[in-house]
Amino acid sequence: MGNREQTFQKILEVAYVMFAEKGFEKTSLAMIAAEVGISKPAIYYYFQSKDQLISFLFEELYKEIQYDIVVDYKELSPSNFIEKLLKIGYKSIDEQDKDPYFNKIFSQYLLLAARDDHYMQQLLELQSDYLARFYDILQYAVQLEVLDESANIEAKAHLLAMLYDNIGNFMLTGSQLNYKAIWREAVHSVIQGGKDE
Repeated sequence: MGNREQTFQKILEVAYVMFAEKGFEKTSLAMIAAEVGISKPAIYYYFQSKDQLISFLFEELYKEIQYDIVVDYKELSPSNFIEKLLKIGYKSIDEQDKDPYFNKIFSQYLLLAARDDHYMQQLLELQSDYLARFYDILQYAVQLEVLDESANIEAKAHLLAMLYDNIGNFMLTGSQLNYKAIWREAVHSVIQGGKDE
């Protein structure tokens, strides 16, 4: 990796932390440049404005979040379906545990979306994607006969998607809950409850 690429990466890393800690409003390009160790004019070589940097970081986060719920359907079977579904939630919980800045910066984007339709639209698309992915997973559970066809798949998928999404909000507040046990309870309720309906 050349110096330009290293500097670019360092700008992203520093901005990620500073935006998470101080917020978009209280973080300037000059502050980011100083932390990176470059002059303020030099940062404009990489980003023409703070808004452009904020937008670029959002796109990167958006891509990461989209790949959070990736399922290889060829690997799913009736015997391992619950285990694979549990792993989706566990992986997210572990990643958020390791990155104390993720939920903080994502909260900044939620605030931004309240006054910027572009970000609001993207966040709505992200939510729709979560709902659709969990729906597809549970539809596949019906094909595998893990879930009964008469089970309310849509409501169950929405339950899992909402829980998956909101665990991060609770983690952000520092609530000391057993998130993996909560996810496990929800998954078992959705799958095993679905067989009895």
